[in-house]
Amino acid sequence: MFRSILILLLVITNLFGGEYQVDKSQKNIVKFISHAPLDNFEGVTDKIDGYIYWEGTDLTKTSEMYFEVDLNSIDTGIGLRNRHMREHYLETDKYPLTYFKGKIISSEVTGEGIFSVQAEGTIFIHGVEKPLLTTGTIEKENDGYNIRTKFVVKLSDFKIEIPSIMFYKINENMDLQLDFFIKNAADK
Repeated sequence: MFRSILILLLVITNLFGGEYQVDKSQKNIVKFISHAPLDNFEGVTDKIDGYIYWEGTDLTKTSEMYFEVDLNSIDTGIGLRNRHMREHYLETDKYPLTYFKGKIISSEVTGEGIFSVQAEGTIFIHGVEKPLLTTGTIEKENDGYNIRTKFVVKLSDFKIEIPSIMFYKINENMDLQLDFFIKNAADK
């Protein structure tokens, strides 16, 4: 989804294709939010990598994107919870990365330098791939673009045991929020 938004923006500004990569010098944020009866908590990382690529002017026919997140880097603010999440639920020794690969299927200008995009593809979590259709925005920022998206992941769809806090299970639906930057690969 992120790559798709960037691709549309570049075409509109008379650029006809190219590759854009995650700009690791920026403040990138990948966050999950867990809702539980007693307490909500979140996990955050900045360890996202990937690219958006396209050729020509028709993004919906030629775009390609791939983004991955290092699950061992997620921090919930509590060391023991981090360890349990990695060892017992995400099993990061077997599945250290999650990724999304797909393409842009639609885009719309919603403001000056701002695009609303829709991407479809496959998300991989905990050894399971599932189709994902998501929306987001791409906004021109200095020498690159800021990509934002939010979507919900159902833990049971990815064979992840639902953790319990005391006697209460947390909600099996996790809110995922991504806010990161990309820049032209030639500028790196």
